[in-house]
Amino acid sequence: MLVVAGLVVLAVLLSFPVPRALARVTSLRRAPRAALVLWQSTAVAAVLAALLAAPAALPALLGRQVRLSESWPTVTVAALLSAVVAVRLLLSGDRVGRNLRAARRRHRDLVDLLGTPGEGADRHMRVLEHTTPTAYCVPGVRRRVVLTQGTLDRLGPDELTAVLAHERAHLAARHDLVMEFFTVVHEAMPPWLRSEAALREVHLLIEVLADRAAVRRAGAVNTGRAIVAMAGGPKPIGAMAMADSTRVASARIQLLDATRIAGLPVGVVAATMYAASALLVAVPLALYGVAIAELSLV
Repeated sequence: MLVVAGLVVLAVLLSFPVPRALARVTSLRRAPRAALVLWQSTAVAAVLAALLAAPAALPALLGRQVRLSESWPTVTVAALLSAVVAVRLLLSGDRVGRNLRAARRRHRDLVDLLGTPGEGADRHMRVLEHTTPTAYCVPGVRRRVVLTQGTLDRLGPDELTAVLAHERAHLAARHDLVMEFFTVVHEAMPPWLRSEAALREVHLLIEVLADRAAVRRAGAVNTGRAIVAMAGGPKPIGAMAMADSTRVASARIQLLDATRIAGLPVGVVAATMYAASALLVAVPLALYGVAIAELSLV
C-alpha cells in the first residue's frame, strides 16, 4: 500500500503545492519553451498519479499481500481520487472543448460578416472598422487573424509586422491546444487542488513564445513597441491575442530576449528543465510498475 499512498501524495503535491512554487520561480520564463514543457509534464504527472492510484492497489489485493480490512482507508482514498479525476477530466474536456469551439465559430462568422478580407497570403486576415487598437487570432481549421483599423492607423510597418508574426506564431504552433489542455486539467481538478497561478503562468509563457517569433521577424524594439501599443486591448473568448494587461505586457517586454538565467546559460537551464520534465512523468509510471511487479512475484 506504500506505492498507492505514494501516488496519492504525488498527485496532491503536483496539483497544488508544486505549481504554486513553480510559478514563483519567474526566472524560468527566460527559457519559455522548456518552462512550458516542464509545466506540461507537471500536469501530466499529476493526472497519471491520480488515475493510477486505484489500479495500483489491485495487485496487492489480488495477490493477497494485504487485507482490505487493514488497508481500506488508503484504498478508499485512492479509489475516490482516481474516479473523481477520471470523471471530471471527461466532463471538463467535453465542456471546455464545446464552449471554446462554439465561441470561436460564432466570432469567426461575425468577423467574416463585418470585416474586410485580406488578399493572397493574407486571405485569413480580417480588418474591422474600429478605432480601438487590437489584434488577435481565432484558431481552428478556418483560422483568422483579426485587426482593427485603429491598429493599422497607430502602428508603423515594422510594428505591424511584429503583431502579425505574433498572431501567426500562435496559429502555426497551435498554442490554443496547449492552453486548452491546461484549462481542461485545471477545471478537472477539485477546487481545493486548483492553482490559478499555474494557469496564468502558462498563458504568459505561450505569449512569450509568440513574442520571440515576432522578435525574429521584426526585432526586439519593434516587438516591444507593438506590445505596448496593444496593451489593454480587448480579446474575445477563445482567441489568442497580443493584447494583454499592462502588468503582463511589462513582464513580456522584459522577456523578449535572454541569454542567462541565474548566472547560467539559458541552454543549460533549459536542458535541466527538459530532464526534470522527463523525470516527473517517469515517477508515477515507475511507482505503478513497482505495484505490477509485486503481483508477478506472488
